[in-house]
Amino acid sequence: MRPVIGVVADVKPSRKYVWHKVQEKYLYAVARGADAEVVILPGRLSAVDAEERAISPDPDRLLAFLDGVFLPGSPSNVDPAIYGDERTFADELLDRNRDDLSLPLVRAAVERGLPLFGVCRGFQEINAALGGTLHQHVQDIDGFGDHREPDGDVETQYGLAHEVELVEGGVLHGLAGAGRVSVNSLHSQGIDRLAPGLVAEAYAPDGLIEAFHVAAAREQGAFAIAVQWHPEWRVWADPLSTALFRAFGDAARGYAAARSR
Repeated sequence: MRPVIGVVADVKPSRKYVWHKVQEKYLYAVARGADAEVVILPGRLSAVDAEERAISPDPDRLLAFLDGVFLPGSPSNVDPAIYGDERTFADELLDRNRDDLSLPLVRAAVERGLPLFGVCRGFQEINAALGGTLHQHVQDIDGFGDHREPDGDVETQYGLAHEVELVEGGVLHGLAGAGRVSVNSLHSQGIDRLAPGLVAEAYAPDGLIEAFHVAAAREQGAFAIAVQWHPEWRVWADPLSTALFRAFGDAARGYAAARSR
């Protein structure tokens, strides 16, 4: 049986309308890499008519029929007000309607032990949802490198950018069967303070945290992992990316089987 995995959508105006959307590369990676049925989860509904009452999603109702949650990357950033900081980036990089879904969903998924996988913005969302903080512009902080994508076509942007050191004994170290792997890099934000209950899994050469797992989930044999890079890009071509999505799918299948008993 293929598990059902929900993928959180971005919420953005485009021309005269508002769209809840997900790039297909994420949907394809979950469908193929995790061998799952995929459903798109819309964020808060509020932008059609500002005079109408906003409709916020109910995380518990959503999770009642899901076997896993995937938090994809996005051009947008988590609202810094969530982690007690003043915003230093442009208005158009906010997506509060996605925040309104993703953060409560993370907390509910962790509480239930439901398989959870975050990538890029999703990595940052999990950290913020559980009480961590973020650097808004990593490239402007002394001691850190520039982790933004290079100019060029998508092949260039998603090309390998640097190595990460995998923590010995961690989930990723076990999946990779190696201490170091090369990854792409397409982000300007990053972890400042790791949230309580999260354990670092990988570090960039400049010391920036590049992956973590939820400690309580691992202790219970559950899957709750996030990475700063983009393993969905050509998921079939990179051994660690393939292993990550396969492990996510296996965890979701196990969760579905336990739920049906």
